[in-house]
Amino acid sequence: MNKQNQDNIEVAIFANGCFWCTEAVFQRLNGVHSVLPGYIGGHIKNPAYREVCSGRTGHAEGIKIEFDPTIISFQELLEVFFATHDPTTLNRQGNDVGTQYRSEVFYTNEGQKEITDQYIRLLQKEQVFPNPIVTAVSEAGTFYLAEEDHHNYYNDNKLQPYCQFIINPKLKKLQTYFADKLNTVKG
Repeated sequence: MNKQNQDNIEVAIFANGCFWCTEAVFQRLNGVHSVLPGYIGGHIKNPAYREVCSGRTGHAEGIKIEFDPTIISFQELLEVFFATHDPTTLNRQGNDVGTQYRSEVFYTNEGQKEITDQYIRLLQKEQVFPNPIVTAVSEAGTFYLAEEDHHNYYNDNKLQPYCQFIINPKLKKLQTYFADKLNTVKG
């Protein structure tokens, strides 16, 4: 990850499908200090992966992004968020189905909420997607870190079929459309 001044660090929390995919995407952006996979938006404390996968906890697989807004803005993170998943499918991303794979922005301040709402309105007005956006916008609650074997998953498992067939195309799209935002270490 990039080394930035800790005084400039802000937090964004997104849910947009499997956190193995989303972690790999956001790790490659210049200005991103860290990306942590975890669970958010549910109704039990300290959920485990198996519980979240059951769909009964109400949690989404999410990522907590620490970023330097002097290098990459929340707006730019949103652009990558919406470009690298399908925000028009309810509780589904590809073959991953269930509420834990929903599309949701968990804002950490009112500014993020306003920027997200405005951006969704713009995407809808411009008809960027053929179907309506179903991405929820919610105030961030407690973010529970995922178990250690989920951290840095793609980078540690690039040869796994899931990584090759699901994550690699997302990274190629990222490189195609956001090459100017990629860091030189992981990009």
